[in-house]
Amino acid sequence: MGMKCLAYILKDFNKPLVPEKIEIPELRQNEMLVKIKAAGVCGSDVHMWKGQDPRLKLPMILGHEGVGEIVEINGDLKTVEGESLSIGDAILWNRGISCGHCYYCAVLNEPSLCTDRKVYGINISRNEFPYLNGCYAEYIILREGTDIFKISKEADPAVLVAASCSGATTAHGFDMIRPDTSDIVLVQGPGPIGLFSVAFAKASGAKEIIVIGGSETRLNMCKEFGATVILNRSKLSIEERKNIIMKLTGNRGVDFAIEAVGYPEALREGLDLIRPAGTYVSIGFGQPMGTIEFDGYTDLVHKNIKIQGVWVSATRHTHQALNLILGNLNTFEKMITHRFKLNEVNEALRVMENKEAVKAVLIP
Repeated sequence: MGMKCLAYILKDFNKPLVPEKIEIPELRQNEMLVKIKAAGVCGSDVHMWKGQDPRLKLPMILGHEGVGEIVEINGDLKTVEGESLSIGDAILWNRGISCGHCYYCAVLNEPSLCTDRKVYGINISRNEFPYLNGCYAEYIILREGTDIFKISKEADPAVLVAASCSGATTAHGFDMIRPDTSDIVLVQGPGPIGLFSVAFAKASGAKEIIVIGGSETRLNMCKEFGATVILNRSKLSIEERKNIIMKLTGNRGVDFAIEAVGYPEALREGLDLIRPAGTYVSIGFGQPMGTIEFDGYTDLVHKNIKIQGVWVSATRHTHQALNLILGNLNTFEKMITHRFKLNEVNEALRVMENKEAVKAVLIP
């Protein structure tokens, strides 16, 4: 082909990503070359950059959220909706490829737990053919088995890009256990997972949606997404937060809670805020972050609560998140607070690390 692609490579943890020109190889059967139009800079990318995610295989092209345009295609490929794909189509793809044949895929129908799941920008090294295996680059090669969604060229790719990660993972949680209409729902954390949680809770008909967070800007954004009560943990102590929530819930606690931050102390607080027979969905832990102590009698059995962990997502959930965004484009546009050029990727990681951005997106 003779073309080269600029990509930014994670070679050493906690050090700046390094630019590299990579020769674009010939496509194998059922692969496609895609020009990146938007690459999401996820909070989990920051953890990966710091070396906190055990799945990484250095050197890496990070970036698991992508929207792009097909440049070359080898094979008669179709979207999940059965539409034919061709050069020039705008697409979004599911970030993971599950094998379809292991116990978790074939027997349990839980492809997110696949033992051989390949994930762009997370567990495929830059050294593994076809090399362009992440979205922090001008191009990516989507390998055989990738599930594809065709999108409108009029839609802003930056707004859609989060459907493939924070949106899909949140959708997975709500797909397993959904709050009942008229439930009082608590969301811990006003980042992208928290914002998607607010939007999904609103779509489920929740009566009240309470959000706990430390950023007034992010909390106010949650109100625009549908939150009815915001509690700033920088201004209210843990006891004050509990008193407010108990007063709102007839001294019972919330019906349904979503942990959306990935910090053990949030999990500990959430257990105290759920009513007996309530439900707790934990979505925020993308990597090991420590442990908490809890009392099996007081916190779990005597309260008769349900606790559901959520690990990544499947194509079904990307579909759900994409449709949620498409139905609320003006709202989700507010989530994209920072846009960067590809060569500003290290600055994009910095603003995500410092929580200056709600969501940063690279626009190559």
